[in-house]
Amino acid sequence: MSQQNSDSAPNLDINGNHRDDSSPISLEKDVAATIVPEYAQEIDPVAEGRVLRKIDLFLIPLMWVGYGLVYYDKAILGSAVLFGMTRDLSLSVVDPSTSPPTTSTQRLSWATSIFYFGMLAGLYPLTFLQQRYNLSRVLAVVVTLWGVIAMLTSTVTTFQGLFAQRFFLGFVESVIPPTFMCIISGYYNQAEQSLRQSWWFSSTGGWTIIGGALNYGFAQIQDGDLKRWQYIYLMAGALTVLFGLACFVIPNSAVSAWFLEPSERIIAVERLRKGQTGVRCQQVKVAQLSEAALDFKIWIIFLMMASAYTVNGAVSGFGPLIVSTFGYTTLESILLQFPPGGVCFIFILLTGYFSSKIPNIRLISLVLCCFPVIAGCAMIWKSTWYHRAPTPVAGYTLIGFFGPVVSLIISMGMANVAGASKKSFTAAATFVAYCVGNIVGPQLIKTETLEWHYPELWLGLIICYCIVIILAILLYVLLSRENARRDNLPKSEEQRDQTAFQDLTDGENPYFRYVL
Repeated sequence: MSQQNSDSAPNLDINGNHRDDSSPISLEKDVAATIVPEYAQEIDPVAEGRVLRKIDLFLIPLMWVGYGLVYYDKAILGSAVLFGMTRDLSLSVVDPSTSPPTTSTQRLSWATSIFYFGMLAGLYPLTFLQQRYNLSRVLAVVVTLWGVIAMLTSTVTTFQGLFAQRFFLGFVESVIPPTFMCIISGYYNQAEQSLRQSWWFSSTGGWTIIGGALNYGFAQIQDGDLKRWQYIYLMAGALTVLFGLACFVIPNSAVSAWFLEPSERIIAVERLRKGQTGVRCQQVKVAQLSEAALDFKIWIIFLMMASAYTVNGAVSGFGPLIVSTFGYTTLESILLQFPPGGVCFIFILLTGYFSSKIPNIRLISLVLCCFPVIAGCAMIWKSTWYHRAPTPVAGYTLIGFFGPVVSLIISMGMANVAGASKKSFTAAATFVAYCVGNIVGPQLIKTETLEWHYPELWLGLIICYCIVIILAILLYVLLSRENARRDNLPKSEEQRDQTAFQDLTDGENPYFRYVL
């Protein structure tokens, strides 16, 4: 049954003239079909550049702030424990039966991990909710709810209450990463996606620095009515509510982008025809989900993401605590989050830039960025942790290279799938793997092995990044062979133009080519 799509737009051609096409578009079609014909139209490069700049200036700042808040909200737990949360909520337990008495931080580990169980529960339902219904309304409501839950952290008085709060916080935050991945896929061609994914994901590093500065400011509070960690959560939640209100202005797709003129919307859609990735389709298609579940490259991306993100699970929740064991004060430990944050920020942007300029360099860059992470883990593990030792701090800084590794994995996942439902599945699967890595990471930290420098943690992370390297090489070989096979198939430019906006998957569309 057909119905008018909410993304419907005036029927104009690329020059702004009316064209005769008044038939309604059903939800099972790509919304691009409402404003562009089946045949390709010539695009003025100057006009295309103007449209691209408008899209960048509207979307990227919003997404940078949004994902920055996601990262900050998770990472502030590491600073909060230094501000007394561990004591106030009994997150550490002393066992006096041992000699000397030992302290267990398993409750803190679970407070970190349970957030990602909540995210696991929310990823698929919220991802398909934003695909099926109006994107801005779904995003705005869920993000505002996330902000409220974050502020309510300040009211928690027991570790059990913190566990419950962290679960629901993870549930609502799960809407952001896959939605942003789908937005980039619907506005940018394959060559442009890596750079744009890197722009919003670079907030991982940017907000490590911003958050560290904010937390350092809160550390100066001595006689407030609340505990210092409570102020942090109140501020994070308030900022998130403001971002939630801003989400109401995000358009459903390029077809209905209010910040573009009608003729510019056509250019924004037409420029995506060659990549064959589509714009947006609001019907969830079971056939596409089945194909995605059996697609080898999605499983490889899944394993790469899970392996790469174990480092974040440990560092985001325990980073300041780990640095404090090198002989630094609470305030110094917070400030020492700046160097890995800077590395993360700069190299996410650099790898994104080079990937947009040099064809098929993404997997090569990904492998190269794995080596500093491995070196950093080895330096921390095997160095001497004397008072204010520089070597473990240098190793901790090198771990910031995990950022470009993860950014490139995200880029590889979304640039290499087509079909709206398959893209939603891939985006959610990528962040299911993200959750798995973040759940495993904190469990590798055993307080009782502090004397030996947490060997399970650093050895585990080194193994994970070796796995990422092997899988990246495998993916490169498999996608290269598939591209070569498709290059030998019969070609028809007319058919290629027609298939661009039929919401076909990369598996169904012989004109789709994979990026490496």
